[in-house]
Amino acid sequence: MQKQPEAGNLPPPRQQSEAGQSPGLKLLIELGPLLVFFCVNAAYGIYAATASFMVVTLASLGFALWRYHKLPIMPLVSGVVVLVFGSLTLYLRDDTFIKLKPTLVYLIFAGLLGAGLLFKKPLLELLLGSAFALSEEGWRKLTWRWILFFVAMAVVNEIVWRNFSTDVWVSFKAFGFLPITFLFALAQMPLIQRYSEPQAGRPGQVPDERRPLD
Repeated sequence: MQKQPEAGNLPPPRQQSEAGQSPGLKLLIELGPLLVFFCVNAAYGIYAATASFMVVTLASLGFALWRYHKLPIMPLVSGVVVLVFGSLTLYLRDDTFIKLKPTLVYLIFAGLLGAGLLFKKPLLELLLGSAFALSEEGWRKLTWRWILFFVAMAVVNEIVWRNFSTDVWVSFKAFGFLPITFLFALAQMPLIQRYSEPQAGRPGQVPDERRPLD
């Protein structure tokens, strides 16, 4: 007689709902505008690149909304700042504004995470809670690490655009920030593993108290 799957062995709802989301597609949505920014800058200069960046950013947000029926908070905030500072760059013909954009975005992210800690609202858990189940201490430590990382990246952006050419800054923006962020996120896995909670402790899941010993 075939054994029926127990409630605790069923895949959690988050896995079923997120199965159709391709990490590669998400990466393309975020990386596409940067690649266009880099290529157009190399061919036509910073102002044409800024205009293209704005258009492709809007297109990527529209595609993300159509594909996933929602807009993640981080790309949305970044997109709004791109549109505002890109418009100022084109209107005033001053590329300082588009160069300040990453600094402002990183500081906004750091500020939002810091406010979440201050008001006991773990914003990082809202963003990543569908992927990880951490203890309260784990979310707090991980949040502090991301706050410090965002502040450090804001400082790095200021150093690069103030001390190097526009082409160097564009190259670093397109091919530097994303790999650094990926490596930093990867470096947080030991902390995530250390403070991970059992699967049965996740909201909405039924503990499996009848699972036989191996």
